[in-house]
Amino acid sequence: MELRRNPTRAVAIGSAIIGAGQPIAVQSMTATQTQDIDATVAQIEALFVAGADIIRVAVDSQKDATALAEIRQQTKANLAVDLQENYRLAEVVAPYVDKIRYNPGHLYHHEREKPWQEKVRFLAAVARDNDCAMRVGVNCGSVDPAKKEKYDPSDSITPMLESAWEHCDFLDSLDFTRYCVSLKDSDPQKVIEGNRRFAEKRPDIPLHLGVTEAGLPPDGIIKTRIAFEQLISQGIGDTIRVSLTVPNSRKPEEIVAGKKILDDIAAGRVRSFVDYGLKTLNIISCPSCSRVENEAFIDLAQQVKEMTAYAEDHAVTIAVMGCRVNGPGETDDADLGLWCGPNFVNLKKGPLELGAFPYDAILPRLREELDKVIAEKSLVGRS
Repeated sequence: MELRRNPTRAVAIGSAIIGAGQPIAVQSMTATQTQDIDATVAQIEALFVAGADIIRVAVDSQKDATALAEIRQQTKANLAVDLQENYRLAEVVAPYVDKIRYNPGHLYHHEREKPWQEKVRFLAAVARDNDCAMRVGVNCGSVDPAKKEKYDPSDSITPMLESAWEHCDFLDSLDFTRYCVSLKDSDPQKVIEGNRRFAEKRPDIPLHLGVTEAGLPPDGIIKTRIAFEQLISQGIGDTIRVSLTVPNSRKPEEIVAGKKILDDIAAGRVRSFVDYGLKTLNIISCPSCSRVENEAFIDLAQQVKEMTAYAEDHAVTIAVMGCRVNGPGETDDADLGLWCGPNFVNLKKGPLELGAFPYDAILPRLREELDKVIAEKSLVGRS
């Protein structure tokens, strides 16, 4: 299969160049607390052995950055750093990683008086000085607020695209071309549309593909397969990640699933379920990562799936998110959303907050709201 590549805009990951004629790289992300050096190194090595080409590590503080320096000494894996809200940490961690990922929507959280262009100029300079690639990671739950305000709330794709295109144009103006872009959503159809539209306008820029908060296997693998089959078969996609809600010990399953999907596409074993999630119950849940404050979130996601089985024929979306960073925003588009803190689970109906409940009390409350949503949708269907 001939894949879209631009050899002049290869995305270098350490010694591996993802460029003309090279296979698609498979990425994963650690779910351990970064400051737990032994656990993080052990997980990196497990992912590396499973075949991960790139492994992303979250850095949210100076202590995380200090730990990353030691982690770097203990692994030969290609490391990417996930900068959440503190873009300034880039200069601290860049010497120890091969790739820096930033989210345009998160650049507004620090030093708000500074324009985003100044912050991106800083990031590009740090990446250049330390021989790092970059990823512009645009996410449905944290879109540039200035872009989001311009469009109807029902259009979540165009603001993401405008933000990505704007950042690409600015990086190009700095003569920094060693970057890729990701456009992620929990809905595979939106991932497909967003990446197709981006590739039509900027076919020269490598794309990292993923369905964020894909959820529990096997559903999470199916959702991801839908997006990957339809995009990669058209030559769109240069790196991939399968995001699953699984315990830390099972994180290598993301790599196995990603490689299996790629092998199937290359061999022509393609199944496309274009209407997936539109007419039936759809549970989305994020992959566990180092920002999860209570691992009970993983068990809760499974319990939600089991409890809601009775509603499988209803077109209802339930989002189960594991942290306060992305959880509040990324549950807004779901009919019902749960985002999990250390001691309580926050229940939402669309963007409306319904309250916080203990982990052992949330399921009955969720069922009560689910029954209401089913009834409301039934009335709309009959009207």
